[in-house]
Amino acid sequence: MSWISPDSLDMLGATAGLPEQLETSASQAMDVPGLPSPEGLGAVVVLGMGGSGVAGEILQAIGKDQLRLPIVLVGDYSLPSFVGPSSLVFAVSFSGETEETLEAAETALRRGARLIAVTGGGRLAELAAAGGAPVFATLEGIPQPRAGVATTTAPLLIALERLGLLAGMTPAIGAAVDQLRRRRDTLVSGGGVALEIAQQLDRTIPLVQGATGIGAVAARRWKTQMNENAKAPAFFATQPEWCHNEICGFGQNGDVTRQVVTIVTLRSDFEHPQVERRFSLVRQFVGEAVASVIEVRADGSGPLAQLFDLMFIGDFVSLHVASREGIDPGPVSVLVEVKRFLTAMRQQAPG
Repeated sequence: MSWISPDSLDMLGATAGLPEQLETSASQAMDVPGLPSPEGLGAVVVLGMGGSGVAGEILQAIGKDQLRLPIVLVGDYSLPSFVGPSSLVFAVSFSGETEETLEAAETALRRGARLIAVTGGGRLAELAAAGGAPVFATLEGIPQPRAGVATTTAPLLIALERLGLLAGMTPAIGAAVDQLRRRRDTLVSGGGVALEIAQQLDRTIPLVQGATGIGAVAARRWKTQMNENAKAPAFFATQPEWCHNEICGFGQNGDVTRQVVTIVTLRSDFEHPQVERRFSLVRQFVGEAVASVIEVRADGSGPLAQLFDLMFIGDFVSLHVASREGIDPGPVSVLVEVKRFLTAMRQQAPG
């Protein structure tokens, strides 16, 4: 696997290892002791930012039709006022040093919430241990949080299965692993559908659409992987919401948008029939105003397998786009600079 150059952090190898990462993380999550009681729970809250925050989005999409509790995602320093003793709070930070997640986790513990940490260590692991909360350790050797999507997601799914709140996660993860391995066989050589899509994009800006639920999570993942791996602009939208506003935005400037914009629709077998029909309108109503409309269809048994399949394809598309432009997909120097700036500003703040 050497078709990406430069690739200083071996993002290609890390991306290709997603099936094993998911399988191993799920297996290890079965043995973590000290889970809190599920009795009297009123809500599940997931704290997470960036690549770590994707785990909560996946849980929300997979759990919404079965979990009889609201799932609230928090990508911020502060918690909703309802969070307290009846809340199960997952604090997800790949590094264990994410300042927003740390502050929100501290607040959760002060309020008596039932905390579970998912992290590679750092201050979050220390905070959880001091508060008597279980820690699900992420796998070592993953070069960037965005490449660790499976090792942050599996603990959430398995923990809720072990608590009797979300059934069937072990076989669902097994089906996802099987599909990822099948898909990998067509992608790792540098060819397959991911290369075809990267070639079709041809330096245009992708507007990625997915249906509310797993499609929306996959669409946002495509966008952020294009941003971080390829260092390129990309945007995402959800159906059916797209048909209530963004569809109107192609009524002018077609001479510009057809040169710079490509719409990518991510499709699965788990769409509402009316949403399926709305996707059919994309090409009809805006096809002439964009460079092209590309449809990507998921494969796999069950929603989790199809979600990971769509994300996996998108990960490889972003690597191909990076490779075509000679971009190293690993380092994200601007994010390092942002964190350095914020740390300095916090240290300079009075009081």
